[in-house]
Amino acid sequence: MSEQKQKTVRLPDAASVETVLAALPPQSADAELAPALNKAFPGFAFTVATINDPYWCNPHAVVAADGTRLGDHRAWVERALADIGGDLTAFWNRHRESGKKFTEWRGTSAFAFAPTGPGVADFVQLSLGRETEFVAGLVVDRDYRPDSADQLFEPTWVSRESAVEAQQLAGPVYRLRGRTGGGIVHMRSFLARRTRIEREQREASRPELENRIIREVGPDGTRDTAFLDANPGWFEFVPRENRFFADWARSSAASVRIFDHWAFDIHDLEDRGRCEFGFIPRPLKNPAERLLGEEGVSVHRLMERIEAIDQKIGLPFAWFFLMTHGQFVDPDVGHGVADGLRTGRVRLADRDAAVLLAWADKPYLF
Repeated sequence: MSEQKQKTVRLPDAASVETVLAALPPQSADAELAPALNKAFPGFAFTVATINDPYWCNPHAVVAADGTRLGDHRAWVERALADIGGDLTAFWNRHRESGKKFTEWRGTSAFAFAPTGPGVADFVQLSLGRETEFVAGLVVDRDYRPDSADQLFEPTWVSRESAVEAQQLAGPVYRLRGRTGGGIVHMRSFLARRTRIEREQREASRPELENRIIREVGPDGTRDTAFLDANPGWFEFVPRENRFFADWARSSAASVRIFDHWAFDIHDLEDRGRCEFGFIPRPLKNPAERLLGEEGVSVHRLMERIEAIDQKIGLPFAWFFLMTHGQFVDPDVGHGVADGLRTGRVRLADRDAAVLLAWADKPYLF
């Protein structure tokens, strides 16, 4: 029984997820993604969300004018150049009217979520790309001769503004993303690791910080202050990722699952021996326009605007988390509402007021 239970709740792994994705038929991939994941990983109930953030990959194939596939794009260009001794002018003249075109994969981000427990961070996130292959453009710019082979490998003459006009060849297909380690994340484990890495990095700098002096020069002369005296909470620092989840858990937003409204763009890499590990939260629902902290606007007017955002998003205290993201609600709005709370001019739910005032004392942004 215990063995069967352990099999039922096993976390998804990259190889198994990629097998599921590869088996999805393109014509029904959107509808079948969540059911296929649920079948492959018993005990999980996946939901899927997409974000409109168009991207494209480097050209990957060449097709003839009649649609015949001629092979990998880079290999085809290298071979065609080699056949004419690397002469770019001859290559350009030969192919500018040949009708040969290159194809590329164009996509948007998608995320699959499954709860693993009752806590705000108790869920698994799969970071995916939903990609479709299109005929993107001619293998050379018809009007301008290439100056180098690099220009052939990374074409700049193609307009990608309207996918409607481009010829679709394949897809949509789903691919596991996150080459930097963020493709499959159990969020509670992620946050625990984020805390541990931050603590270890700060502890590693303790000997140097204990000897660091901040020298201030003022009208009364020079004053030296020990760095740790000036920063008494240095070793108790809480990363912004952990604060985001903790603030959700103790605010009115906790009435719903966090992944119903947010996805998390994970980065997990090492640069010069230092671990760079964290996420950027990405809203699944956006307000109609950005809310700025305009000078002279009353706090009562700000309250009307943040309440309108909450209604638009369908989530209490949504505006606060959009503010920490920074793109949709200006941080000055948060400071303005916090000032109104301190002076008794406006009110928020007690739990939301506590979160906002703590943020105003020690702001964090993504």
